[in-house]
Amino acid sequence: MTRIGFIGLGNMGGPMAANLAKAGHSVQVFDLVAENIERAIAAGCIAAGDAREAVTSCEVVISMLPAGEHVRALWLPEGQDLLAALPEGALVIDCSTIDVDSARQVGEAARARGLHFIDAPVSGGVAGAAAGTLTFIVGGDVADFEAANPLLACMGQNLFHAGALGAGQIAKMCNNMLLAIHMAGTAEALALGVKEGLDPAVLSTIMGKSSGNNWSLERYNPWPGVMENVPAARHYQGGFMTRLMVKDLGLAMALAEHGHSAVPMGALARNLFNLHAARGQGSRDFSSIVELYLDKQDPA
Repeated sequence: MTRIGFIGLGNMGGPMAANLAKAGHSVQVFDLVAENIERAIAAGCIAAGDAREAVTSCEVVISMLPAGEHVRALWLPEGQDLLAALPEGALVIDCSTIDVDSARQVGEAARARGLHFIDAPVSGGVAGAAAGTLTFIVGGDVADFEAANPLLACMGQNLFHAGALGAGQIAKMCNNMLLAIHMAGTAEALALGVKEGLDPAVLSTIMGKSSGNNWSLERYNPWPGVMENVPAARHYQGGFMTRLMVKDLGLAMALAEHGHSAVPMGALARNLFNLHAARGQGSRDFSSIVELYLDKQDPA
């Protein structure tokens, strides 16, 4: 049994912490939302009064936060400086999707204090977090990646070492840019077919067995009534919020600018999701982008 501190119990972090507790680990948790803590307690986690208490005396600490500013504010001296609360040799696993500079800055600060750090953003959505089938994309030393593997395996099925510190974030940005592109394309194709009289379930089956098949179509269908246990089946609630996709696409665009990379489709996807968020849909799952093509709130 490992003593783990876990900070950030949202749609992804909550199920991840629950899976660690289910595996028999002692998981001390903290979140700014009381309801999230209550759910974690029900799943076998131990509530902490604040973030510092959650990480105190822990061998491993995991953070799952919205953006780089939150990660820096949690770990660095100009914020809560929680790195100072950890025992020497502790392992910090940041599963947030953030900018590369923030990941490297926190990682280097951790190393300076005799701590180990990996950036380990995840893919697989809320369903994957609940089922323990996430993909972890890790940047950092190979030895730290290997040390983290037993715990990551409690939460995911696919564990990848992408490279040095920050590499996990780079790979995640590439992945999420592609995800945004094929989700927007899937929604566009379904809307076109339905407007011309096709049944969305039939069209989804046809495309799923043809060259247009992709993860969004096969595992995360954006059209209501076609697939169970996806956000589209519950009015686009409880998934990956549109505003977070906009944030991730912004990170991808910044990365592209840094490397002078041409990303015209990524830029178009960002504009589409940004427009969708600007219409008041930022807190709904990103698959609700299908409504942008229908120009109404609840596609039939």
